[in-house]
Parts: sequence; structure tokens; C-alpha cells
Amino acid sequence: MDPIVDQELIELDDSSTDELTNMEIDLLLEGLYRWYGFDFRQYVRASLRRRVLNRMRLDRIPTVTALLNLVLHEPGYVDRLLGDFSIKVTEMFRDPSFFRAFRYNVVPQLRHLSEIRIWHAGCATGEEVYSMAILLQEEGLADRTKLYATDMNEKAIEAAKRGAYPLKQMQTFTKNYLDSGGTNSFSEYYTTDHKQAYFDASLREHVMFAQHNLVTDGSFNEFHVILCRNVLIYFDAALQSQVHNLFHGSLSTGGFLGLGSKESILLLHHASVYEEFVPTERIYRKMR
Repeated sequence: MDPIVDQELIELDDSSTDELTNMEIDLLLEGLYRWYGFDFRQYVRASLRRRVLNRMRLDRIPTVTALLNLVLHEPGYVDRLLGDFSIKVTEMFRDPSFFRAFRYNVVPQLRHLSEIRIWHAGCATGEEVYSMAILLQEEGLADRTKLYATDMNEKAIEAAKRGAYPLKQMQTFTKNYLDSGGTNSFSEYYTTDHKQAYFDASLREHVMFAQHNLVTDGSFNEFHVILCRNVLIYFDAALQSQVHNLFHGSLSTGGFLGLGSKESILLLHHASVYEEFVPTERIYRKMR
């Protein structure tokens, strides 16, 4: 066979296989939604595809269809896949400049409130929530603040409730804390058994942990601050707009919205009702 023709056949075969895999992933996501109620159909496809193929590789599953069969028929297997789809890349005081900006720019705007409600949407395993709890304690606002920490992943929420993290991460967390404007010794906030660091139970006194899916669940309160950082980048444009509708309806006038460093509201429908309060840190304020 002519080598050029042979290469064309290989490329055609690869394209067909790729198209088939994408079709199977469509069916997988539809099955997750229709059978379990978890809607990933408008997540960025490239990211989901990588996670699906990685799960297949780890469990030696030959096709996405075979993976769907396990999800639908093997008890508990869906939790494994949901764990793959969950966004767990986080750390305490991640992006310290964001927390520094929050401490010195947003906190003064919150001091006049008799009660402060903050929603951490997509809190993963809770590192950001404990970071905020520490910041508010140092600023004297902890006793009049309620923190609502939600995530779609039940196991992540359970881990957040425990507040236990590998001790080897404390060096990074400590540096982040100091860079964010922390005023105490970071080690005062946790105890250790030389393997894990256990954060003080007092930090959880004003935190409510709950399972909540940004894609399918509605608003449950009115908030003065909503933080959803590095989550929306995994959603397509239509889903981002849908979630921003949820945030807009859940945020009080004058309230603050904090996004991740690669996220913005400037091209969305509700952009005109926000001001860029700290543009460099993606902190916006709802003005009307």
C-alpha cells in the first residue's frame, strides 16, 4: 500500500475513533444526569474527556460504554467517577494576594453589618473556608459571620467538616497565610499528630457545610459575599451564565463576588450591575 494513502487511512481511523469516544461520553453524561441527577453536560468537554480517559486507564476499562455500564449497574462505582469530576485543586490562602485584598478592601465594607453571610460555592475539601474563618477571626468579625460551605461532592464536604490536612502541606499554607497579611503564628490554628494537621474546632463554629450542586440546585439565602474561585473555568459559556444568574439572585445589593484569577464577569449579561471593586483580584461589587 502507498505510504501516503496508508497514513490517510490511519488519520481517518483516528478521527472516527475520536468521534465515537465523544459520542460515548455524551451518553455517559446523559446517564449520569438522568439516573443520578448530576449534570456535567455543559462542563468544558476537554477537561471531562481527560478525566474519563484517566479513569478508564486506572481501572483498565476498554471503552466509555463499558464505563457507563459500571456507573449504572455496579453499586458505588458512580462515586469514584464523581470524585474524578470534582475540582479538588485547592490550598489554604490560595492566591495570597486575593485574601490580602479581601482583608484590606472588603472587610472594612463589612464592618457595619450586624450579621454577615458568606457563601463559599464549590468549596471542595474546605481549605478556603478555614482560610476565611481565620481571617475573620483576626479581624474581629467571626462572631457575627455565618459561612456557608457547599460542594456537589459529598465526600469532599465530609473531608471539609473534619478539617484535617497532611502536615507536609503546612509549610506552603503558612507561607500563603503570611503573604496574605496574617497577623498571628499560623501554627496557633492547628494541632498535629505528626502526620495530619487538625484545625481548631472553633473555626467551624460559624460554618454550615452542605451538599449543593451549582448546575441543578437553586438559591438558598441572600449573601453579602459569594466566593466561587477556579470553578467556573470548567463550565462552558452557557453554564457560566446560568450560574452567574444564580449568584446575581443570591447576592445582596452592595455585596461582593470573588472569582478565580482566570475568571471574569465582564462579558456576561449581568456585568453592568457590578463594579470592578478590586480588578486585579477579580473582586466585584453588585451595585444595583
